[in-house]
Amino acid sequence: MHFSVTPDQAALRDAVRDLLATAKPEAVWDELARMGLFGALVPEADGGLGLSEVDIVPVLIEVGYSAVPHPVAETVLAAPLLAGDPRLSDVVGGRLKVALAHGDLVAFGGDLVLVPAAPVRLVVPPSATVQSSVDDTRPLLRVSLPPDGVLSVDPAGVARRVALATAAQLVGLGRRMLDLTVSYVSNRRQFGVPVGSFQAVKHHLADALLKLEFAAPAVLAAGATLTQQGVSMAAVLSAEAATDTARAAIQCHGAMGYTVEYELHRFAKRAWALAATIDIDEHLAHIAEGLELT
Repeated sequence: MHFSVTPDQAALRDAVRDLLATAKPEAVWDELARMGLFGALVPEADGGLGLSEVDIVPVLIEVGYSAVPHPVAETVLAAPLLAGDPRLSDVVGGRLKVALAHGDLVAFGGDLVLVPAAPVRLVVPPSATVQSSVDDTRPLLRVSLPPDGVLSVDPAGVARRVALATAAQLVGLGRRMLDLTVSYVSNRRQFGVPVGSFQAVKHHLADALLKLEFAAPAVLAAGATLTQQGVSMAAVLSAEAATDTARAAIQCHGAMGYTVEYELHRFAKRAWALAATIDIDEHLAHIAEGLELT
């Protein structure tokens, strides 16, 4: 199996990357909708792009890299579940946002909420209570979700796609934190030399890079196969890589890494928030089962 993107996948990834780098923050959602991203997994006959999960992995890595303050991955994943539903065109067109529930907590908030636990439901959220969140660009709402809106879909398949999307974003977040840190230590000087020339700093960043380089192909492989073992491997590796990179990045930045005036904190907090949604023990159990170790 090749762990690299195709020219078509790279073209879509680069288009999203350029958009996220240049669009005004308040225009990002509408621009992504005009690109057709929210219909990426929807068949062409239903107004979508007809892509597969492996096609959107590079895109979701870019969404993580920019820490987009919208439920982009959630809406992309929910759209194909609405086959035959009159709301599909509004989701694809970006007129309806879909948030994801983790228990009774909903990140970002949205016009619809996808409940991935069995039975999978897509519901209109009632009134909610705002909760404190480590990532203030990813607000949390506590809601009491209604029991209606049950979808005839495989819960395990939905859970795997949610874990895959989370893993992809974690890889992107890790890469952004590493890029920020390499730039910082290359320019910050102590004792007349760049901080990045110190061996301890090099080791921290080399370890972070190694973990990200191991995680990225695992995420691509999981997108290609969508097996439980593959998705669990991607989830575990990406969560570890992103959280370890956050720790190394903050340490290498010194006191600067703890300030909210500097942008590093946005990506570290998003990585911590997303990694917290991954049940590492459950995924390790899936990996052990796939390897017949249990």
